[in-house]
Amino acid sequence: MHISDFDYELPTELIAQHPLERRAEARMLVVNRKEQTWFDSHFVDLPAHLEAGDLLVINNTRVFRARLLGERESTGGRVEILLIRELDPAHWQALIRTGQRLKRGARLVFGDGTLRAEVLDDPGNESRELRFECEGAFEDLLENLGQVPLPPYIKRPPGGCAEDSARYQTVFARERGAIAAPTAGLHFTPAVLETLRSRAADIAEITLHVGYGTFAPVRVENVEEHKVGAEYVQISDRAAQSINETRSRGKRIFATGTTTTRALESAASAEGTVCAQQTAATLTIIPGYQFKVVDALITNFHLPRSSLLLLVCAFAGRDLILNAYRHAIGAGYRFYSYGDCMLII
Repeated sequence: MHISDFDYELPTELIAQHPLERRAEARMLVVNRKEQTWFDSHFVDLPAHLEAGDLLVINNTRVFRARLLGERESTGGRVEILLIRELDPAHWQALIRTGQRLKRGARLVFGDGTLRAEVLDDPGNESRELRFECEGAFEDLLENLGQVPLPPYIKRPPGGCAEDSARYQTVFARERGAIAAPTAGLHFTPAVLETLRSRAADIAEITLHVGYGTFAPVRVENVEEHKVGAEYVQISDRAAQSINETRSRGKRIFATGTTTTRALESAASAEGTVCAQQTAATLTIIPGYQFKVVDALITNFHLPRSSLLLLVCAFAGRDLILNAYRHAIGAGYRFYSYGDCMLII
């Protein structure tokens, strides 16, 4: 399979730049895999698609302020940092944007100097390693100095605006550690969750800290050669039990987003039993993958040639998904992180 087979053209005006005033008012394209059909709906109608005993699985990761703006200690040159992964206390893997490539030993300053960093490796890799020095708790300084790491297709000044602090989080975000939001979850409200419970649908929480691997570009032509980077996953005993009991009763598992899907499928045995675990998910899902756990998928519209689009096509078929995307484009759906969504059943 060629990555060019997973391409489509999107008018730039359909890339959502701001969230809707009310989360649940997003449009929702309902795609039926068996019938190879779709119809237009709204997210607020999601509960009608779940039956008593079905299980909705949500990702409770919380986005932290992973973008830092600073300067080189020696020259005052501007530096932008996106933290990717904590390797050890105060030791981070990061993406660095600056006018000149930073050599090993380069020192960086953030804010009023209460946070500093040293580059630990030589240029050459896409990501670099930094060791931070700070006065006070590192997490508190990030909260004060860091910015919301909005995707680059949201054309705003770095850090976004005030609404992003709340709206680039799900209402069930609890476990700090993501550098990007699990965007399918952004549509949920407490009222929608309560309606689901009133229909006797169950809800289980897992954690997958969305990392750079989720949105890193696919840089190979042959999609079988692409590997999504590892991301931290935690599935509790309670969540695993709920998932396995739901499957044993013949009811359906609804995954909220590609991140939840990756977490569940990574944790599944060959027979589809999900085990409680704290681990790094390394599974890459492309067309041809046989799903073991997930029966229905709630997901936003994804970038062309992305690993997320590959996963959705693996779940529902490339032709069906790309045809549904063409319908969504023609119907004026809003795309990407702050955009509308799909329910694939």
